[in-house]
Amino acid sequence: MAVLLACAAAAVHAAQTADYRVTPVASGLAFPWSLAFLPDGRMLVTERAGRLRLIEPAADGTLRLRPAPVEGLPPVLVRGQAGLFDVLVDPDFAANGRIYLSFAHGSRSANHLRVVRARLDGTRLREVEPIFTAEPAKAHDQHFGARMALLPDGTLAVGLGDGNVERTDAQRLDTHWGKTVRIGRDGRVPADNPFAGRRDARPEIYSLGHRNPQGLVYVAADRALYAHEHGSKGGDELNRIVAGANYGWPVATGGVDYTGARITPYTRLPGTEAPLAEWTPSIAPAGMAYYDGPLFPAWRGSLFVAALKERSVRRVPVAGGVPGPQEILFRELGERLRDVRAGPDGALYLLTDAEQGRVLRVTPR
Repeated sequence: MAVLLACAAAAVHAAQTADYRVTPVASGLAFPWSLAFLPDGRMLVTERAGRLRLIEPAADGTLRLRPAPVEGLPPVLVRGQAGLFDVLVDPDFAANGRIYLSFAHGSRSANHLRVVRARLDGTRLREVEPIFTAEPAKAHDQHFGARMALLPDGTLAVGLGDGNVERTDAQRLDTHWGKTVRIGRDGRVPADNPFAGRRDARPEIYSLGHRNPQGLVYVAADRALYAHEHGSKGGDELNRIVAGANYGWPVATGGVDYTGARITPYTRLPGTEAPLAEWTPSIAPAGMAYYDGPLFPAWRGSLFVAALKERSVRRVPVAGGVPGPQEILFRELGERLRDVRAGPDGALYLLTDAEQGRVLRVTPR
């Protein structure tokens, strides 16, 4: 597969004019992490602090945050980086009312990433059922990954971080950490998973060698699953996820340790996939969306990458699976951006990463 390595300093430009308008939708959210759209016009937003919230249309046509959280959420471990993470709406929600949630489960010394499916009944979750729990339990409260994406065959992909305890877990097939996993929407393991049937491997594993992936989106136009992941000090990556492929962490990376020490002498190794794009210095990519809406014709066919450290969103046009020159957007906000979503109305939505976080709507000026 042909790939293009795009270092951050090359082929990147900042937005020259603000040809968009940013409008607050909701505020006062405790580190909002993910946003999902319901077919009736409501939105679900997760707070890392362990609450699921509803944003609802008001009588005057505006959107308002419902004061009380959604009830019936399972227990969530909230500590450090641990908390409630992603929310995903089932494509058949109108008929079954199902949503999917990923979150930290367990204790600080023995925790997992867990995925549940549940039925949203008004403002309460019912029939909450775990469909995936990462194994084995890990210590400490870092690098959960936790983004989810629906694939066209009806299966569910989930990105998992390496736990930041034993990095080499990302290269081992007997652990879920540092992997992309693929499961059925009921939790069953697809028979065509690349390591299914191997006694030395967890059957849910779809790809390996990841550090902390927090962006995951399937693009039908490219028939591709794209993911991005945090590097350490540099080496943030955008990847095209291929079944059974190894993405190198920690034996091949463009980053170094936070102390400045070398993690590995190799930036590339045979048998590992090179990233489509790499960001050094780190931008801290945290969420991702694909835009193909009607409001911004110039943005169509682009991946949008929310960046915590850079306090921006990177627009990455993708043609034939190859990324083009990047554009840096929304730096004028001066806020860490946790997630970016393309709404069914054609607008772009941003989540700010703060103790008093916000949901913002981007429309043409």
